Amino acid sequence: MLHPGTRLSGLARPLTLHWSFMPRRPTELLAAALCLTGCGYIGSPLPPLANVPAPVSELAVVQRGARIIVHFKLPTATTEGVEIQSPLKLDLRIGPATGTPFHAAEWAAQATAVPPGPIENGVATYAIPSPQWTGKDVTIGVRVIGSNGKESNWSALEALPVVPPPQQPGPPKLESTAQGLRLTWEGPAGEFRIYRRAGDEKAFTRLADAQPPGWTDRTTEFGKPYTYVVQRIVKLGGNREAESDPSEEAGMTPEDTFPPAAPSGLRASPAANSVELSWDRNLEPGLAGYRIYRAAAGGEFEKIAEVSQIPAYSDRAVEHGKLYRYAVSAFGKSGFESPRSAAADATLP
Repeated sequence: MLHPGTRLSGLARPLTLHWSFMPRRPTELLAAALCLTGCGYIGSPLPPLANVPAPVSELAVVQRGARIIVHFKLPTATTEGVEIQSPLKLDLRIGPATGTPFHAAEWAAQATAVPPGPIENGVATYAIPSPQWTGKDVTIGVRVIGSNGKESNWSALEALPVVPPPQQPGPPKLESTAQGLRLTWEGPAGEFRIYRRAGDEKAFTRLADAQPPGWTDRTTEFGKPYTYVVQRIVKLGGNREAESDPSEEAGMTPEDTFPPAAPSGLRASPAANSVELSWDRNLEPGLAGYRIYRAAAGGEFEKIAEVSQIPAYSDRAVEHGKLYRYAVSAFGKSGFESPRSAAADATLP
């Protein structure tokens, strides 16, 4: 290591080294240290976030009885994707549809503000009385106002023709049949919607649209409870419809007290040492199996076998040259037996 004053020998002329050290200012040292550890880009400062709530994207509107029901999910982020700070204010309005082209500002200026409804799991629900709007085409929209007072854009505006409240149907009457639960109800001519809650289910599920006087639910199972409600539906055009208030609930647990239908299509075919029987399969959900009956020429039918749900049987207890007559019945899990099928004959050669 060389020090000040060191003489270097071996050169043409001796050389003495001299230098001095001057400490730098702290700011210069800090800048140098930053550059040694990796200098970052220095540019113009980023603009502040606007913090404007994103608009409501899903607005659902339907007339139900004498109310206009509105549902929508609250936005959770700003237009820049930043989480919205609570509390939020909601500005939902209803008003007559304006002319063409539609101007949201013109509509909002004359629309009526609706008091906030309940919010559950981030979904807001409004129930707007419909009588004052009956016979009119209305437009409904909503916007969100952040805690900083900034307003979102209006949601997609929903147009709705308002009609007199559809008549509520009477409670459905239930009847257990072999084909399923039969529903009948009172109400005017037109279309009705049927909803069902099965077993331990918490909510009703839409099943079908039907015309009065009734409809049969062919998907039921014996021994399982079912509850039904019915709604009147009025078609409004443009894929819009109005609903009545739901009927009162009606429930029943169907029991299997019905014999299956008699089997059909029985065929008896002689084979080398047997008579092969086959028939059309029964379609009842409670079917347990079939009973096979045989009669010798001129004799009475006697049960010779009982089989499962497979519609076939091989009779090997036969003699060559004799005529045999066969019939088949079906029986359910409850034990009830159907009438016998039409007879079929076979002679083993």
